[in-house]
Formats: sequence, structure tokens, C-alpha cells
Amino acid sequence: MQIKRFFAEDMRQAIRKVERELGPEAVILSNKKVPGGVEIVAAMDFDDALLSKELGSLASPDVQAPAERRQAAKDERSAPLVKAEITPPQASQRDSNYWSQEPSLMQIRAELSDLRNLLERQMSGLAWGDEARRYPARAKIIRDLLELGLDTELSRSIATRVPDDLSAQHGWIKAIETLVAEVVVANDDVLERGGVVALVGPTGVGKTTTIAKLAARYALRHGRKRVALVTIDNYRIGAHEQLRTYGRIMDVPVYTVKSPEEMRGTLDDLVDKDLVLIDTAGMSHRDQRIQDQFAILSAAQPNIKTYLVMAATTQFSGLNEIAQVFKGLSLQGCVLTKLDETTQLGGALSAVIAHRLPLLYLSDGQRVPEDLHVARAKNLVYRAVTLQRQTGQVAVNEESLESAFRGVAVNANV
Repeated sequence: MQIKRFFAEDMRQAIRKVERELGPEAVILSNKKVPGGVEIVAAMDFDDALLSKELGSLASPDVQAPAERRQAAKDERSAPLVKAEITPPQASQRDSNYWSQEPSLMQIRAELSDLRNLLERQMSGLAWGDEARRYPARAKIIRDLLELGLDTELSRSIATRVPDDLSAQHGWIKAIETLVAEVVVANDDVLERGGVVALVGPTGVGKTTTIAKLAARYALRHGRKRVALVTIDNYRIGAHEQLRTYGRIMDVPVYTVKSPEEMRGTLDDLVDKDLVLIDTAGMSHRDQRIQDQFAILSAAQPNIKTYLVMAATTQFSGLNEIAQVFKGLSLQGCVLTKLDETTQLGGALSAVIAHRLPLLYLSDGQRVPEDLHVARAKNLVYRAVTLQRQTGQVAVNEESLESAFRGVAVNANV
């Protein structure tokens, strides 16, 4: 079987390319929208008899017969075909499940998936090699940004905004300036403005310690009678003790809330406080009970300001998932913790940029209240670069470089 990928501005032109290069008997395996047009993966010498034997009379919308493809070529629409699951005509749900689990069909699907992945890897490698030859300065910037730990998509986006005629040094400076501009900083210092502030996030990121730092600083500036602490962590044994210990040390009151009704009542009682800090349960962001926490916090809307606490030691994929879970709380921004424990800050930078989360504070230690700093985009990026140099980060491998160009539309004949 011969498989090729084709790119064109619309479906009509793409199909013409298929017929011109593979002939009228070629079979379209998949099609999708890509930046600038559509992409088709087609095959030649496809064993249609074998497929018909395995599937009977079933027909996949993605595997078009030559006559159907010729009809599609006459269609003026440029939108790609809609993919659909293979289901028998007028079949019951039980029959549909049977066919979807049929061993031969599953094997065919697995082989096609493997071929597609192999082709994508080969094409991304070609794209990277071609890009490195044509734009060596851009390629070096992408490599350097990946070494900072930035996400591949962000690295590529920044590199394409750096003029190609700059020297290596000035190109890198421009890339760093572009990265700094991407980081949004919150214009809300709660230590000055006060209000009702809740810190949310997964377990172990340092929410309670961060609240203690904020409370201690506020008490030192404005007096301990102007601040109060609230906890809604009712799941862990002894969960309140850490916050109550901090409260006793600072001589600041601590309140426990177990329901939305109690939250509304407690906040009414604390209306004379300038700053109310709410500590939430430390649980996995995949825990279904987290919805109970959301319900209690929602009772305080719209007066409450909610900030997501994320550990800089977490990889980008984990931070991305965490941000997705908590975005339903109308987050005002985020706090990055454990900067002193990480060897790379690129993942954290990529997450806050991808989700447009304004940075409020940075925490780099356990000392209360010293190890808490107002976020500054330039300082954070500078710290990321310095950290990479100090730790002697291993150079990015070729697979990572190729992945930076995965998805770039190139013709299979490159």
C-alpha cells in the first residue's frame, strides 16, 4: 500500500491532486481542516476486496470509492468531509458494538493508525530539516526556547515573530522580549486592596502556606484585627489544624465552613474585615468531590476573587489539565509556588500563557511571610533563563525538535 498526504486550499483542489498523482482508483483515508486549507491522506493499491470481505456491505465516509470522489470533486464546497464511525445501515446498537469490536476491523484500524503516526513523524522530520536549512536563526531560537522547557506550540509561535534578518544575539533578545510580553500580570495586589480572596488548586501545591504568608503580611501592614481566615477543607483528617496553628501564631480568627449557606452567613459576619482569605481542600483535580468545593465558593460570588495555585514543579501537561478543571470558577489569576524546587520554569510559563492566567504572586520557599513576591513577568522569564543555564539543561533531542513542526502542512513529495 502506498500512502501520501496532500495539502490544498480546498477539498476540490486536494482531490484533484490525489487523482493526478495516485490515479482515479486511489482511496481517501482521512481528511481534515488545517491552517490555510485542507489535508487529505490517500492510499494506492488499497486492498478493497479484503476490506469488503471484512466489513460486508459497510461503507466508511472516510474511505470514498472513486465514483464518490469524482462526485465530491464537482462539489463547490471547500469544507472537509465529516468523519463518522462505521456503523451498519439500519443495524441495532448491539450490532454496531459488535462490528466496532470485530478483531479484523480493529487490526485494520490499528495498522492504519500506526501508518499515519509513522508518516506524521517522517513528515515532521522533513519539515524540521527543511526549516532549519531555510531559516537557521529561527531553528536555533526554537531549540533554545524548548531547552527552557516551553511548550512546542509556544516556542514555534514566538520564533515566527522574530525577524529573520537579526543576528543570533539580537534574535534571542527579541524572542525573550516576546515571551515576556506574553506573560500577563494581575493588576490586583490583595495586600493593598483587600477583599474576599480564595485560593484553589490540587493537593500539595502550598495553598495553606500561601494564605498564611498573605495573612501575616496584611496583619503587619494593617493590623491583625483587619484580617480573618476561612477554611472549607472538610475532607482530610486534621485538615484545619495547620491553618488554625497559623491563626494562633498571628492572633487571627479562623472559621470553618461546610456548606454554601454557612459561607454566605460567615461572610456576612465578617463584613467588617478588610481581608478574608479562604483556604480550600487539597485534593486531586480529578476528584469528583471538588464540585462540592465549587458550590461553596460559588455561594460567595460575585464578591469573591478566586486564584488558582499551581506548583512550578508540575509538568506542562499536568498544569494544563489543572487549569482546565478549575477554569469554571471564573479565575482572576494564579499564584505560582515551589519556584525554589524546580529545575525548569518553561512548563509553568507555557501554562499561564496558554490559559491567559494573570500572575499574582510567586512563592519560592516555606518561610512565612518572607518567601512570597509580587509577580513580575520580566523577573520570572529572567529566572527561567538563569535557571536553565545554572542547571546545565540537557540539549533538546531531535524528536522534540521535530514535534515542534508537527502539524505543519507540507506535501508528501518533499
